Amino acid sequence: MGHFVHESSFIDENVTIGEGSKVWHFSHVHKGAQIGSNCSLGQNVNVSNNVKIGNGVKIQNNVSVYEGVELEDYVFCGPSMVFTNDLTPRSKYPKGSEGYKRTLVKYGASIGANATVVCGNTIGSWAMIASGAVVTKDVPNYALMAGVPAKQIGWVCECGNVLKESFECKECGREYILINAELKEKL
Repeated sequence: MGHFVHESSFIDENVTIGEGSKVWHFSHVHKGAQIGSNCSLGQNVNVSNNVKIGNGVKIQNNVSVYEGVELEDYVFCGPSMVFTNDLTPRSKYPKGSEGYKRTLVKYGASIGANATVVCGNTIGSWAMIASGAVVTKDVPNYALMAGVPAKQIGWVCECGNVLKESFECKECGREYILINAELKEKL
């Protein structure tokens, strides 16, 4: 098998879990879900039908990854953060999966504890969403977002440190350049 599932968790049929991944207490992975290798799903995590989760993803306690959400490699989801998948839900008039809006969280992005990601948006690679923020629009690569609704308050390095005006990381030495409002790493 090559992965670990705690005995209190439930894994539906037709689920793929990669080598080295761990599913901890009281979690549920629904049919058709794909979880990559070396992932960690904390306590009370729910992964809905047909969700795709890349490699090296960390999903902390009390997070539900609903149908329509995709997490690329090395995404971090902080404790109790929230994804949505329906902009106008009604209990009496369920839309089903055809009515869900797609949400994409790109490579290396981090979402802080208790943040909310409203469906239909993309969070760029290496972006960082502050704890408690509410994402209501697309987020650029490397953007640091905070507030309700979330607004860009700066830029972050791939290593997670906040970048200053020079766009040079004092921790790891990476350098970036801003071209047409897009931050790119200097090569």
